[in-house]
Amino acid sequence: MGTILKDMRHVQWHELRHAQGSASQVPGMLSRIAWGDSESADDALSDLGRWIGAMAVFDATAATVPFLWELAAMDTVKDRAGVLGLLGTILAHGHAHHPEWTRDAHLAVLAGRATAERLAADGDPVVSAAAGELLTACGGHVCVTCPAR
Repeated sequence: MGTILKDMRHVQWHELRHAQGSASQVPGMLSRIAWGDSESADDALSDLGRWIGAMAVFDATAATVPFLWELAAMDTVKDRAGVLGLLGTILAHGHAHHPEWTRDAHLAVLAGRATAERLAADGDPVVSAAAGELLTACGGHVCVTCPAR
């Protein structure tokens, strides 16, 4: 696995949930995003988006976000802009019955702001644009579950 995503093994994924149930498949999805061919990585990113952020966030979302930040920062990841987009999606959604999941997921996204600032100056214009959009979302983020910043 190398140095990227090495800390995934410390997360008790089987105890976490996403939109489809157990989050035990999340490490495989993250690995496919990191090292899969373009089609496999795109499919994994799409599935992961539906599982952890498209309609609502879950307890698995906050655990996944630090790894998404790692992926966004790695030049070898095929769709870094897509990863940044997923982080923006997570920041835009919550969970009506679990405000603590919303807060934890949002704070995890906001914690990566320095990475987004660095990526806003990336040589890939698609990545820099996606990072700029995410920075705008971070700067304007206000929700009832997040503490005032």
